[in-house]
Amino acid sequence: VNKHKPWIETSYHGIITENNDTVILDPPLVALDKDAPVPFAGEICAFKIHGQEMPFEAVVLNKTSGEGRLRAKSPIDCELQKEYTFIIQAYDCGSGPSGTNWKKSHKAVVHIQVKDVNEFSPTFKESMYKATVTEGKIYDSILQVEAIDEDCSPQYSQICNYEIVTTDVPFAIDRNGNIRNTEKLSYDKQHQYEIMVTAFDCGQKHATEDVLVRVNVKPVCKPGWQDWNKRIEYKPGSGSIPLFPSIHLETCDGPVSSIHTTIELQTNYIGKGCDRETYSEKSLQKLCGASSGAIDLLPSPSATTNWTAGLLMDNNGMIFKFDGKQGAKIPDGIVPKNLTDQFTITLWMKHGPSPGLRAEKETILCNSDKTEMNRHHYALYVHNCRLVFLLRKDFDQADTFRPAEFHWKLDQICDKEWHYYVVNVEFPVVTLYMDGATYEPYLVTNDWPIHPSHIAMQLTVGACWQGGEVTKPRFAQYFHGSLASLTIRPGKIESHKVISCLQACKEGLDINSLESLGQGIKYHFNPSQSVLVMEGDDIENINQALQKVSYINSRQFPTAGVRRLKVSSKVQCFGEDVCISIPDIEAYVMVFQANEPKITISGMDHFARPAAQFESERGVLLFPDIRIVSTVTRMEQPVDYKEHDRGNKPVEMLHNLDFCDILVIGAELEPEQECLELDHVELQGKHLDATNSTAGYSIYGVDSMHNYEQVLRQIRYRNWDTSATFDRKFRVKCSELNGRYTSNEFNLEVNILHSSNSNFMEHVNHMIVQPQFLQSVHHPEGSITALHNSVVPSVATIVIIICVSILIFIITLGVYRIRTAQQHSSADTEGSKENEMDWDDSALTITVNPMEKYEKPHQPEEESEEEDIEEDEEDTTSAESDESEEEEDEEEEEEEVIVQKGNKQNATRQEQL
Repeated sequence: VNKHKPWIETSYHGIITENNDTVILDPPLVALDKDAPVPFAGEICAFKIHGQEMPFEAVVLNKTSGEGRLRAKSPIDCELQKEYTFIIQAYDCGSGPSGTNWKKSHKAVVHIQVKDVNEFSPTFKESMYKATVTEGKIYDSILQVEAIDEDCSPQYSQICNYEIVTTDVPFAIDRNGNIRNTEKLSYDKQHQYEIMVTAFDCGQKHATEDVLVRVNVKPVCKPGWQDWNKRIEYKPGSGSIPLFPSIHLETCDGPVSSIHTTIELQTNYIGKGCDRETYSEKSLQKLCGASSGAIDLLPSPSATTNWTAGLLMDNNGMIFKFDGKQGAKIPDGIVPKNLTDQFTITLWMKHGPSPGLRAEKETILCNSDKTEMNRHHYALYVHNCRLVFLLRKDFDQADTFRPAEFHWKLDQICDKEWHYYVVNVEFPVVTLYMDGATYEPYLVTNDWPIHPSHIAMQLTVGACWQGGEVTKPRFAQYFHGSLASLTIRPGKIESHKVISCLQACKEGLDINSLESLGQGIKYHFNPSQSVLVMEGDDIENINQALQKVSYINSRQFPTAGVRRLKVSSKVQCFGEDVCISIPDIEAYVMVFQANEPKITISGMDHFARPAAQFESERGVLLFPDIRIVSTVTRMEQPVDYKEHDRGNKPVEMLHNLDFCDILVIGAELEPEQECLELDHVELQGKHLDATNSTAGYSIYGVDSMHNYEQVLRQIRYRNWDTSATFDRKFRVKCSELNGRYTSNEFNLEVNILHSSNSNFMEHVNHMIVQPQFLQSVHHPEGSITALHNSVVPSVATIVIIICVSILIFIITLGVYRIRTAQQHSSADTEGSKENEMDWDDSALTITVNPMEKYEKPHQPEEESEEEDIEEDEEDTTSAESDESEEEEDEEEEEEEVIVQKGNKQNATRQEQL
């Protein structure tokens, strides 16, 4: 009999790990029945779960003991449901095997929690994070990144840590995902940062994909010029190019009332302070219209100006450097002793502070006693950064005090920069021009005149000659610095216009379209146009004005290299003196190297003239057809890469020359019997001058190649005693920019033909063996010119005789062949005659020795024409056997003329010879 119901606990608490089927219950699932040990009635047959679609089932492990187990029917997913609650009851086996009359226990509550497994990795909510920061600030949090985890438990679903994967970045992140910068960011250093971030859950599982965080750095509004290039390129011949075509000023919305801007072109390391023409001082003075008569005391070393050979020079030989150990003596006769009351001294000088505490005098120019005494007659020197000019007048007038020392105190004397100094002397007034500006002396001291003596004077440069008061005369008061273009002009002073021209720069700043600057812009250039000052009250107008500032270099062959630029600005605001600070602009202009020109001189290089022409009053023109051409090779981009031959093309260009020298090759000219001449009227209207010597003729001055051609074509050679002269050789060489570009050496040979019989015959034989003479005959133009210009009857007779002889020989041959054909039918004989008398059609030159022809006795006049023909034929055949095969027929027109005149010329040839 089944008397009792099974008994179980009233509640159970269970745990199941997800993806597992075993449930661990507390207390264990056990049912008891008081009917035990009665079979069936005391046994437990089942546990039943009450609830809708519970994924669990309870099974009986042992009917007798009532032990059971709770398990999952399918895998449990914590992410779907974290816990379950349901009712469970136990059933006994009833009263028999059939299970009838079974009894069930009371209902027990079962609460099951699902234990989580860390199966999911953290993922970020955003695929990328962006943030913008302002440079120069430290942020507590720039932005926050956030990651999630799909696991169900707090342990595995919570993000416990974030980490920056990218190394060496100035950022940090906390466990909540807040990113901050660890140092102040700079826009100039880096505009943008890209960093990778990962996340970890509390089970230390990291995210499968890192997230990108992009931090943009925004510059702080800095007042200053924007949109300008540091490097500006300048090609020679480009004219005026804008320096900052897109520049504009950023004021950060400040209340600006006025802007003051200074643009400075720094060229103090180029040449003599800037790019100036590198012509010689004489050529520059001629070009600027200076008075003639300037004497160059520091010329480039040459055979005639050798006193500067021992001085230190720069590359182009125009700047002389004095290191305190050198001086140069000017030879006697270069500068006249009496400079008169008016004269001018000009020079370029670069000088720094004098060494030592008590600086000595540093002599630029000094005229002192050569021996016995140590009197300084006139001198220009630097003393303690003061320029001093000393002028001691001779004791030739009243014995009174006169101005003797003139002092100028200028900062530029010791600033280590190039400056142009002109000392204009109109005694007793002395005026100094420095860089075109006038300066009066701040101190003038008087002194007694110098008593006259017969002691010779020594003019020196770079030091002063001490001839007396020492055991041995020597240099003293050495100069430290650089000098160039030191000249002295006795008797005249220079005008301000000429002085400005002589020191003018060929490069500088410029403003394109001045008329469009606007009414509110004020501007000012310094004299050399290396500094431009602009001022205005409107930002936009200042921007447009600065965009029009340009660089210009008017030299055809400028000095290549860097020209530094500096732009400094000051801004004033309403009610304040200076409100914002504008950083300076440091830029530079890169001037490219100009294409080097190739100067070529061409013309007739050999001619002969009779002596009478050389002895005439006008002489002979040496270069009647001389040509000076300059070409430059410019690089061109080929149209096709295969066309390599189209790369370089010489192009003719026009530029000036500054001197052309005609040198005598061999022995110098004998002034008693020969000279080179030029009418000075040919130099009028041109910037040219000329000097003559026994070594040749020199034409100098900055002028066009065309003008040089015109003058060279008028150079004449005279020789009024030609008896001992048979030829002369000359060489022409021209220069541009004081020898920077030189031409080829054009050589000319001139032969003098003597008219007397003995001298002529001797000279004709001499000319025949001259290879140069034969070469000129082959020359198509030179031979014609030489023959047409030669009016010697004997030479013409020789040529005509040769032509007539050839013609008569051909006619005789034709007649002979016809008669032979009629009388003799032998083909061999006729063929041999044809072969013997055949002429070659190639161009030949026949040279005949006239002495050989006329050694035979004269033929009587009664001889028949046929005998004359036979004799000519024999002579011609003899000449032909002596000479190699040469010239064939002349042209038909020439033959007709020669036939008509041949007999007359043959009759008179002896008389003419």
